[in-house]
Amino acid sequence: MILGDFLVDIVSDGSLRLDGGAMFGVVPRVLWAKLCAVDDLNRIEVALNCLLVRYKDQIILVDTGAGNKWSEKHRRIYALSCGKLVESLKQHDIHPEDITMVINTHLHFDHAGGNTTLRNGQIVPTFPNARYIVQRAEYEHACRPHERDRASYISDDWEPIKHQLELIEGDCEIIPGLEVFRVPGHNLDTQLVRISSGNLKLVFFADIIPTSLHLPYAWVMAYDLYPVELVEQKKRLVPQAEAESWICIFEHDPVLPAGRIVKEKDKYKVLEEACLKPA
Repeated sequence: MILGDFLVDIVSDGSLRLDGGAMFGVVPRVLWAKLCAVDDLNRIEVALNCLLVRYKDQIILVDTGAGNKWSEKHRRIYALSCGKLVESLKQHDIHPEDITMVINTHLHFDHAGGNTTLRNGQIVPTFPNARYIVQRAEYEHACRPHERDRASYISDDWEPIKHQLELIEGDCEIIPGLEVFRVPGHNLDTQLVRISSGNLKLVFFADIIPTSLHLPYAWVMAYDLYPVELVEQKKRLVPQAEAESWICIFEHDPVLPAGRIVKEKDKYKVLEEACLKPA
């Protein structure tokens, strides 16, 4: 998709499966199970949609999926089918060495796992020539996580790239027309990515709105550390996205990864952006 001076595509690292109850928090199963398939372990499919952005001489990735550094035990637990990001990039004739920048919305394993890769028994940077941009407070928290979210952080996702990390603080324009802005709720320091060109805006929602099914304000995940704050943030962001016709990227949606939010009969829904399909 062309967005002014930007060429934007969705690239996939694959998928995993997570407990449906955890993905929808306090929402009763009788409601959410009508909308997505559930396996015999109560798990639903969770996509690993990443964003590829090309701008002049910059080739940028937003998030990197879960990567390939998983034991057989964890592959069974999460039904992991991931580590496909490099192959997805090759479909766009892009190789790991071509990536100049990686923006991690946060450092949970399903967003930063592809930062590094297992090669010949060693964990090395997947993108050796890239700057990896992370909120400083998120990095500091990842290095010393709380018991509540310790399982979400795996140091192998950032330790091998410490020399490539660029830590930023708060909202920031990364390159002209591409900015990050901090939205607390899922954790304290998730940063979303917004691309602007004229009246067009594209926003990568990460875990603030992980799928199109999470549009209702109260539909938040059990994984969200600050659910009340997240509801307030959604009450601000969803109407703004509808009013300004944002192109919204839903990182974990296996069916509707991109679309525009519209309002019908006092309810919000997503109209698919057909030109953005994962590779």
